[in-house]
Amino acid sequence: MGFDRKYLIWALGYVAFGMCVGIYMAASKNHGQLVAHAHILLVGFVVSFVYAIIHKLWLPQPGRALATAQFVLHQAAALVMFAGLLLLYGEVLPEPTLAPMLGIASIGVLVAALLMSFMVLRAGRGQMVAR
Repeated sequence: MGFDRKYLIWALGYVAFGMCVGIYMAASKNHGQLVAHAHILLVGFVVSFVYAIIHKLWLPQPGRALATAQFVLHQAAALVMFAGLLLLYGEVLPEPTLAPMLGIASIGVLVAALLMSFMVLRAGRGQMVAR
């Protein structure tokens, strides 16, 4: 399975989960998870969907090891971030307990974005193919 499809599948999973969190907030009339909801939809759905498009249109044959590392880092960091935010805004654990985890996850998402940028730049204009 190509990275474009992997990212698309994860993006669709995130959008469904993010919508479930939104529906829960609306039904319970408790919007305490708004920050977690927004991050699930933006970092999870939107960023993963954009990465799927980048792979489909501009990275048809990325370096397998680098693309795998970038994919795994983005997904792992995003999942840790979402879990931490849900625990924080659900008032399950206090901020001082979750801050290190959220900080590391945020840096992981950033590093994954930088790796994606590197792959796009490395592909070069001559090798990038719009389909």
